[in-house]
Amino acid sequence: MCGILGGNNNGWDYEKGIQALYHRGPDGQQVKYLEGFTMAFARLSIIDLSSNAMQPMTSCDGKVTIVYNGEIYGYASLKKDLEKKYEFFSHSDTEVILNAYMEYGDMFIEKIDGMFAIAIYDRRTMQLKLFRDRVGIKPLYYYFDGMNFAFSSELKAIVATCNTLDFQIDYTAIYDYLFYQYIPEPKTMYKNCFKLLPAHELIFDIQHNKIVSIGKYWKMHVNTSKGRRKKENVLCDELRALLDESVKDQLIADVPVGTFLSGGIDSSIVTYISNIYSPDIYAFTIGFENPKFDESRYARILTDRYKLNCVEKILADQDIHAINQKLKVWYDEPFADTSAYPSFIVSQLAREKVTVVLTGDGGDELFGGYTRYQIYDNWMKDKELDSQMLSDMCRRFNITDLFSNKMKKRYINTGLEIYLPVIFLADKKATENYRKQWGIDKDYDVTWYLKKYYKKELPPMTRARYMDFKTYLPSDILTKVDRVSMANSLETRVPFLSRKIIEFAFSLSEEECCTSKNLKGILKSAFNKEIPDDLLYRKKMGFSVPEEYLADKRGGIPITVGILKSEWKEIDKNVENIGRK
Repeated sequence: MCGILGGNNNGWDYEKGIQALYHRGPDGQQVKYLEGFTMAFARLSIIDLSSNAMQPMTSCDGKVTIVYNGEIYGYASLKKDLEKKYEFFSHSDTEVILNAYMEYGDMFIEKIDGMFAIAIYDRRTMQLKLFRDRVGIKPLYYYFDGMNFAFSSELKAIVATCNTLDFQIDYTAIYDYLFYQYIPEPKTMYKNCFKLLPAHELIFDIQHNKIVSIGKYWKMHVNTSKGRRKKENVLCDELRALLDESVKDQLIADVPVGTFLSGGIDSSIVTYISNIYSPDIYAFTIGFENPKFDESRYARILTDRYKLNCVEKILADQDIHAINQKLKVWYDEPFADTSAYPSFIVSQLAREKVTVVLTGDGGDELFGGYTRYQIYDNWMKDKELDSQMLSDMCRRFNITDLFSNKMKKRYINTGLEIYLPVIFLADKKATENYRKQWGIDKDYDVTWYLKKYYKKELPPMTRARYMDFKTYLPSDILTKVDRVSMANSLETRVPFLSRKIIEFAFSLSEEECCTSKNLKGILKSAFNKEIPDDLLYRKKMGFSVPEEYLADKRGGIPITVGILKSEWKEIDKNVENIGRK
């Protein structure tokens, strides 16, 4: 895992830009000036630690150059096919991608699975091509104003590189943030700067300085049916085999590998399988002094049962306060998920012993693990959808009158009106003040991101899983983990998010996957012999931080730049500076 950067303006400071990504690649940095374009790379050595695997990497004929961040799984079989025609000079997966592109053109993307942000410079067509992985595990930003084009792994590197540009705040993105607690893709906090969507390819014409196309290269089929088609034991066998294969593939590295172990179902399964193939593997666990938030005791159940090497750290409030000004440095734009703090600390802890960790992220979205799904499903089944019901929901979640009558009419009888109060925690009066202050039209529809992925034809639980998979997972969960792990020069891999497992999960009918009475039903059944019942059937806690850990002892104001109810003034003070050190 590394940092990548590039641009078409010869006057920009690429050396400064790549240094801004030093944390993503402390093992070496390199800038390469090509015809009409510059590419740069910061390396974190994972596979093939030799200089032969350094990037930017150029094809034998000198016509194609690649920079790439991520890991490709199962690449050995693809390399074996390519070796019949191409000579290899390294053992890296980067060279496999490069030669696969030489052989298959843009269709190479169908030959690979993994987490990746890929940039390919093709001198034969004078095009720059960007590809982002199917889920959005790896970040990929780009800037385009009609003439200037740049891309990078992080926003801060684009700002540092493009020293001739004046970055303007996009206040619609900040307004979106007030509701979502993150800036939804493809927006960033700056105008003309975007996140490439997951499973998308962008083609830039270098000679004419224009984006030729932006398109989706992968479309996931989602099962719209209810009822059961296959016997549960057959599905369980298939799921166990898929997870076994994915974990085995993702343990491959030329550096030490460990796991994150929260004490939840997903990380317990990943750690259990990892221990089969790597018996001395380290598992890293974070807990809290506050017992209401402490899950470390559940992690110990698994580590004691399988005699795992477990490294544990119990956090006190001073551990959080020691890093309480780091959100802007890590995320470059407003981000309010306070679990970033313990995620940073567990990454820091892991980096003392390993360079790679496997996580359990993605299991909740694939197999239905969030308790809010139960609320959503029960309301969908048991209540007639009308405006009175929406008002009841708003009162229930203490967000009365969050939605205008016009908005209520827009969503009544779609089901989306039930989902919104479950996830939107914003204060209407405060958001309305900001809307006026920032000159945002009163009819601006902040729900555009959810509506884009809301599929009424899906059964309720499947519908909620799909929407979270497309929105919350890439924009919050994966963003959170990528930034804090890479801030510690630690690579995180996500076995649940292999292509085969994703397609398996969404091929299941609602009853085959999970129900509101049995969240993660198929996952629990598949591993009920290996994972103790105390872990499988306990109440989900989530990786949240005790409120007292977030209080500023000088004034009682939460320290995160977020949308927690008493934080609005923090946004006023920081919004112009977020993203710049």
